[in-house]
Amino acid sequence: MPDQYEVRIRKEALKFAASHMTVFPDGTKEALHGHQFQPTLSFCFPESGFESMIPFSVIKQSMKKIAKLWDEKVLLATENPFFELVKNGRDEIEFKLCGKRYVLPADEVVLLKVDNITCERLARAYFEFLRSDLEPVLNTASAISLSVTIEESPGQGAVYQHVF
Repeated sequence: MPDQYEVRIRKEALKFAASHMTVFPDGTKEALHGHQFQPTLSFCFPESGFESMIPFSVIKQSMKKIAKLWDEKVLLATENPFFELVKNGRDEIEFKLCGKRYVLPADEVVLLKVDNITCERLARAYFEFLRSDLEPVLNTASAISLSVTIEESPGQGAVYQHVF
């Protein structure tokens, strides 16, 4: 395998605090609780020359967008078989999850097209949000792969890797 470089971006300012409920295959779930999620982006590329420099500022701006969208929100998985969106109003969202009914202020909820709110699914959703913003950067650097790590606590999380 040829030599390659890896660049990592992880900053306190890019964390987001969010609440969620992980659902299990038997239809049970965790109670609503939150974490200080810490994202890390890692890019692998074949060379580190002047022409292929990666502008960290562009990457951090994209990561900040997600932090602003997801920070201090309740994250809900709309593709979960135990999730039912009853009402998605301007002021409130009513839903059922694993048979329990919830009503929350609409501006405090983020609906994600995933099947569960886990570190694995959040890492993939994070990548999908970033993808269009970062494509020009990744093309310039001839990126080999991009990994998104989401930790829910120090040392506990998951990684999604996209290979180009």
